[in-house]
Amino acid sequence: MRYWPILAVVAALLPFASSSQFLVNLAMLTAFSALLGQGWNIACGFGGLTSFGHAVFFGIGAYAVAIMQTRFGINPWLGLPAAAILGAAAGAVLGAAAFRAGLRGSYFALVTLAFAEVFRILANSLDITKGGLGILIPLHPSLPNFQFADRRGAYALVLVLLAVAMGIAAWLRRSRFGARLVAVRENEDAAAALGIPLVRTKTQALALSGAVTATAGVLYAQMFLYVDPNIAFGAERSVEMLLVAMIGGAGTVWGPVLGAIVLHLIQDTARMLIDTPGFAPMLYGAILLAIIAFLPNGIAGLRLPRRRSAREEVRRA
Repeated sequence: MRYWPILAVVAALLPFASSSQFLVNLAMLTAFSALLGQGWNIACGFGGLTSFGHAVFFGIGAYAVAIMQTRFGINPWLGLPAAAILGAAAGAVLGAAAFRAGLRGSYFALVTLAFAEVFRILANSLDITKGGLGILIPLHPSLPNFQFADRRGAYALVLVLLAVAMGIAAWLRRSRFGARLVAVRENEDAAAALGIPLVRTKTQALALSGAVTATAGVLYAQMFLYVDPNIAFGAERSVEMLLVAMIGGAGTVWGPVLGAIVLHLIQDTARMLIDTPGFAPMLYGAILLAIIAFLPNGIAGLRLPRRRSAREEVRRA
């Protein structure tokens, strides 16, 4: 088991040597889902928050870069950090308001869901977002324009941002801030008694999560060159993030990667067998129920049986 991260890295590099566009697209979408899951994981896996509306940060990033390009002619490479800042700001505002009001658990989850729905309604109504028609980004494939004629270029960028997100997750496991965050996750009352500032710690985690998730929104806009309210702020996007982290193991570095691989295998297999409109939400619901019932700690929480030593075998005999 200790060698599987190396195997994952080797598998991630294989599409660069393949001529199959299907394999490259599959790897790109899987890595993209892992990035989304890692964004959710930072606040909800490590921090113990419950968010059903994390798509709000994804949508902010996607719309920010799309509007900057089409309305103001701002290069998307400059839009990337700007979108991350906007995502962090949205997380900070949401966190400060909700946590100061003492919201936690299911109450906070409902607030995040409502927050995403408010943004979806706004995106459907405002002229700057072009309402329900969405924003179509002009095709100008080149590296300076953050567009790639070859999907391998987009895949490489997704891998880079995924590595950054995983680096943040690894830092959380070892840093003082991460230790405070885990303490808050395990027992808020005990953490407060130890002098940990609950509101500030959770707000900072949500802001960091918002920044990472917003960068995923930028990637989506640049890869598919189209954003609309349902794509950006829809509940299905939030559920995808949650599932990826929970399948693999929330609060772990490699969990979202494992979850993304498994989720896409299930999705693609089910799509080949059952090609029915609206099937994806039903599939997500079934997977979520199965995780809660049988894998509460995700795949990363599984422990393989340890091989007994010769001495233990003799004693057993």
